[in-house]
Amino acid sequence: MNYTNPSKLQAAILDWAGTVVDFGSFAPTQIFVEAFAEFDVQVSIEEARGPMGMGKWDHIRTLCDQPQISERYKKVFGRTPSDDDVTAIYQRFMPLQIEKIAEHSALIPGALETIAQLRGQGIKIGSCSGYPAQVMAKVVELAATRGYTADHVVATDQVPNGRPWPAQALANVIALGIDDVGACVKVDDTVPGILEGRRAGMWTVALVCSGNALGLTYEQYRALDPATLASERTRIHSLFEGSRPHYLIDTLSDLPEVIADINKRLANGEMPQSS
Repeated sequence: MNYTNPSKLQAAILDWAGTVVDFGSFAPTQIFVEAFAEFDVQVSIEEARGPMGMGKWDHIRTLCDQPQISERYKKVFGRTPSDDDVTAIYQRFMPLQIEKIAEHSALIPGALETIAQLRGQGIKIGSCSGYPAQVMAKVVELAATRGYTADHVVATDQVPNGRPWPAQALANVIALGIDDVGACVKVDDTVPGILEGRRAGMWTVALVCSGNALGLTYEQYRALDPATLASERTRIHSLFEGSRPHYLIDTLSDLPEVIADINKRLANGEMPQSS
């Protein structure tokens, strides 16, 4: 038996918030702010966005490790936050998230059409998220009422290590019956999500405008003047630079052109690990 490179893509592994649903990725960020507030600790939405893409417990731990937030916590409780404190915040975060997820569950414009186009090419749709399974179940349920059902879903607490580890992406590969990671593309709006795809040996596509990095509603994004949008694209491209995405696009609507280009590169013998 001889190894041969895949000649075309077999699967797209899509993130959820900021990629397929919730333009601007507001559901998780706003709830972090509210969860900390219940402990009388102020966290801005900009601070909450910082570690986006990680599992939610790890996200809270990362926020608590930031000196300014750790100091605010210490002023209230007389100590810096321990892992037990992180767990207490996480336990408050969970019911808040489930309660309010519907407020930010709309599909991103153009997502359904793009996914249908990929499926028309025989591409399977995997998915993963920084949400735990309990929250993910609600996200999946709401998305189904709007016409979107992924072929497979992996929550962050269903693998030993969440993003930026590759486990969630690789769990999709196994479940979908994909025979080569080089035949997969990971699409995400966060650096941990791109690192996940890179470490899994996949093609990677970073979303610049629909997700956490821009942090605007669809209406606010569409209202940006060309100069401001160009400046924001430059800023966000620099944020993703270290994670080395193969492609950067505005929203999922731009993905079909990328798919076509990846298929050309695969047909020419190029693999994601080589670039």
